[in-house]
Amino acid sequence: MDINYELYKVFYHVATTLSFSEASKQLFISQSAVSQSIKVLEKKLNQTLFVRSTKKVQLTPEGDILLKHIEPAINLIQKGENQLLEANTLNGGQLRIGASDTICRYYLVPYLNRFHKTYPNVHIKVTNQTSIECAHLLETGQVDFIITNYPNSGLLSSQSTRVINEFSDVFVANQEYFPLKGQTVSLQTLQTYPILMLERKSTTSEFLHHMFQKEQLDLVPEIELSSNDLLIDLARIGLGIAFVPDFCIPENDKDLFQVRLSEKLPTRQMVVAYNENIPVSQASKQFMDMLGPL
Repeated sequence: MDINYELYKVFYHVATTLSFSEASKQLFISQSAVSQSIKVLEKKLNQTLFVRSTKKVQLTPEGDILLKHIEPAINLIQKGENQLLEANTLNGGQLRIGASDTICRYYLVPYLNRFHKTYPNVHIKVTNQTSIECAHLLETGQVDFIITNYPNSGLLSSQSTRVINEFSDVFVANQEYFPLKGQTVSLQTLQTYPILMLERKSTTSEFLHHMFQKEQLDLVPEIELSSNDLLIDLARIGLGIAFVPDFCIPENDKDLFQVRLSEKLPTRQMVVAYNENIPVSQASKQFMDMLGPL
């Protein structure tokens, strides 16, 4: 089917903004031209792509399916344009990175600082999502690469990974509320205490649930949050025992201690992941070459 790329471009902007007027602003064309383009595309595809009302615009199921295919294509074209514009130099262009809040704060900041000082003309865009959601950003071409905890169920076989760090996960508690310091505790015993952990859409949550399942135990956390820092704060005031990566624990913390486990939890890795089927920009290559233990 021979359909002009511009029609798909208009569709993408309407679908992502859910607004004909906003799409017209982004495309620098009239709102009537946007509306006409959508009508032509719907006619060519013989499908209704949007439900229109006076107050809002919504994607139909067919429109949602089309967006899932169009979005990676648009992002890939934009990435190609950016690579051509920077002409294999580091005097401009954009670096798009996906990483979780925790990885950004405790690992990524020094590298961003070093890269920015070395290549000040490269625009850096960091998107914060959970590691699993970052894998989706990579899949759809919204980022050049991601830095993620591993294993990560969201990663695809077409995405290459390179280990840049290793870490352990630990349970931490306040001795005043949970007098377990110096004791060796099993996962089965921990099951009877209030567990504080990350929400289910995270690699850390997947990992801990897998460890409990391996011991044929059910894990029912007391609190699930999206922030490791907040989990540590809640453990500090005695609301429960928090499960967090060891690199998040402040050194010489007087309120918290690490609970000693009878089961040995395997270490996990931090990896940089990118799509091996897409050429890597010069900026991305330089940044990824920097990564590793500082």
